[in-house]
Amino acid sequence: MTLPSGSFDPTKTPSLFWSVYPSVMLPMYMAVQDQTIVASALPGIAASLGDVEHVSWVVVSYLVTATIAAPVYGYLGDVFGRRKLMFLALGLFIFSSFLCSLAPNIALLAAARALQGLGGGGLMSLSQALIGEIVPPRQRGHYQGYLATVATVAAVLGPVVGGLMTERFGWRSVFLFNTPLVAVAFVMVFRIPVRAGARRAGFAFDAPGLLYFVCFVVPVLIGLEQARRFDAGSLELIAALFALGAVALCLLLRREKIAASPLLPLEMLRLTPIWKANCLAICHGAALTPLVAFLPIYFRVAHGASASQTGLLLLPVSVFIGLGSILTGRLITRTGRTMIWPTIGLAGALAAFTLFALELVFLPLRDLMIILSVASFCIGSVMAVVQVTVQKEAGRKFIGSAAGSVQFSRTVGAAFGTALMASVLFASLSVSDPEAALLFGRIVDSGPSALDGLDAIRRTVIEGEIASAFRAAFLLVAGFVACGLLLAATNPSRRI
Repeated sequence: MTLPSGSFDPTKTPSLFWSVYPSVMLPMYMAVQDQTIVASALPGIAASLGDVEHVSWVVVSYLVTATIAAPVYGYLGDVFGRRKLMFLALGLFIFSSFLCSLAPNIALLAAARALQGLGGGGLMSLSQALIGEIVPPRQRGHYQGYLATVATVAAVLGPVVGGLMTERFGWRSVFLFNTPLVAVAFVMVFRIPVRAGARRAGFAFDAPGLLYFVCFVVPVLIGLEQARRFDAGSLELIAALFALGAVALCLLLRREKIAASPLLPLEMLRLTPIWKANCLAICHGAALTPLVAFLPIYFRVAHGASASQTGLLLLPVSVFIGLGSILTGRLITRTGRTMIWPTIGLAGALAAFTLFALELVFLPLRDLMIILSVASFCIGSVMAVVQVTVQKEAGRKFIGSAAGSVQFSRTVGAAFGTALMASVLFASLSVSDPEAALLFGRIVDSGPSALDGLDAIRRTVIEGEIASAFRAAFLLVAGFVACGLLLAATNPSRRI
């Protein structure tokens, strides 16, 4: 049973605040950081294990299973209770982390990462759902703002931590980095109040729905990953993967309409406030993730920043998104208003990214960072509101499924946005200079060292062309932000 709205106020009972927040913050931090911490270790993994062509599966396998796991854990948490599932997810996470550190080849490492994603996806989904279960609606924004901050900081710091660990202790240490935190998280989860799930008589797990869901997610995410690689020879494979995903989606929707206990409750997802909030999460992921993924390339190519300087230049992104998330959460708790904050925030972000794109070539690094910081602060207004909205509209019966749907939406948006931005960059360069397009593909895979073989004049020309191509990429980000602004402004759920 949901607590009454007046029974808990984190501003008046800080001891209860700290008993709840760390218990969900640690699992969220570990799961999000594990998505990005491996990126810096990939060259070391490839050098150690070989099989360079398939090393990307170390990242892709985690992404695929984590995306699948998020709504599944939400579904099972609604039925059986979330605390015991959190222990299961933590156990899978730490066991698979040890398997990753011991893997003798890329195939087994990718398999262990897939298992790790099953744990990590659960940690993310359950952390969000536990906030909805324990905290009354009016105070959820307070917590969701902090969780959004933690997730952003973890995502941005992941590659930095991964690079340092790989350089000092070798790539296997990357998979053991979170081990002490998992031990602490096990202890903290014991402090979460026990609440039984809403298991209904005659409940039957929706196995066909899960099968169709897997057949939808796997080919779509793999297709998006292939699209990001700029390989014209893969077009037929990409089209076949998307076609398979489309067929599986149709079968999934037909199944969920007749299932007694559907994996994806369509009665919830059809609600206008919920589907618009989930679409807003897609736009948020499609704007923010490729921004973080490709900004390092821009800084290194256009401004000559070193790897360490690039890490410092990305810090304002995480800091200001965090500040925006925290402020939005406090405003929700104080005023009860929800969608007004991302409406205002995304309007500011749209103006900032449009200016960023149009003046990109002429901006000195200082002014560029000011605009980027403003845009990041404005984007921070989104995710806390999205989670609060879907959990309020879904009610206790579907609160886990609601949290899982948001995590799924944001992940798919991130994959789609990253693939589309890569395609826009590659297409822009292909029109002006096909050689620059090929070199950009190599930069994405191996870094700016791909330009080392060029003479100074040609290298300067290529770097200028790549910098100019980022105009189109940042206009794409502005387009995603504009779509999110429209969704936030028209969402009928305005207050808690």
